[in-house]
Amino acid sequence: MSRKKQQLIYLAAASHSGSTMTAMLLGAHPDLCSVGELKAVHLGDKASYLCSCKTLVSECAFWQGVSEKMAQRGQDFCISAAGMDIRSGATPYILKLLKPLVRTPFMELIRDCLLSLSPIWRKQLPILQKRNADYISAIAEKAGVEIVVDSSKVGIRLKYLLKNKDLDIKVIWLVRDGRGVSLAYKNPSEYADAKDARLRGGGSDVGITQEQGRAIKEGAHEWVRCNQETEAVLATMPKEKWMQVHYEDICNNTEQTLDSIFEFIGVDSTKKRLDFKTVDHHVVGNGMRLDDAEVIELDDRWKEQLSKTELKCFYDVVGEYHNSLGYTE
Repeated sequence: MSRKKQQLIYLAAASHSGSTMTAMLLGAHPDLCSVGELKAVHLGDKASYLCSCKTLVSECAFWQGVSEKMAQRGQDFCISAAGMDIRSGATPYILKLLKPLVRTPFMELIRDCLLSLSPIWRKQLPILQKRNADYISAIAEKAGVEIVVDSSKVGIRLKYLLKNKDLDIKVIWLVRDGRGVSLAYKNPSEYADAKDARLRGGGSDVGITQEQGRAIKEGAHEWVRCNQETEAVLATMPKEKWMQVHYEDICNNTEQTLDSIFEFIGVDSTKKRLDFKTVDHHVVGNGMRLDDAEVIELDDRWKEQLSKTELKCFYDVVGEYHNSLGYTE
């Protein structure tokens, strides 16, 4: 008898597109569990890094339980060194081939052929695939749910998860106005981290945002490239396995948008929770997970904070692509 596949909802997006809020809204549903980015890289110092329950991640009972579930599956696991990223254990040759974003099927065929020349890659990929499947099922078992949400966002991770024979994946392509994303890239501590400065960087009284700021031009390029990468991956999937959602709709039409998302996932939408921070979460990743406020409101500070020069620079980069995703000047 074939093994039942583990259900996974993957949030694909550019960084700073509202994935933390969206993942926590989904994770507040009793049939879903979200712990943030399952790739779990760059968590920082485990001696100070906080779980969203405000407990040190090394002392959190949930994460200790996940480690126990992983041990039962023959996996040595610690959330502060999860080893779930597709680049884990990669050689310089592999890293170079994994660096480009996902593009056309022909280009991906070339990538895969070149990767297959590496005996380390041929050995490591099945190990990583099994480790990820075990990790996702361990989270589901610990949380007592059947469906897990992964807000890792990046397309290259999604590409390989889709090849995992133990996973049944649906994708939510989360899109946010690129001007808001570019502002967050410009000043991550102010626009993409915990409101309480003492909690920035994910640590207890650390106060230092890990991500460095980027110029508007760089942020605009990143926004375009990440969304185009998502489109390239989705082009390989059946349409019924993915949906596009706008961050602005989640903020402005929260209940209706959540109903559509939960219908797509296949769970009862009447069980949605708008008091999503009240629910017991164990999320790692973006510092906003540590905020107590659960008011769902549109962040469009770019309208006041971006200068005309910065906006022109943004439009010069994104061109018509911004309009193609539903945004106008």
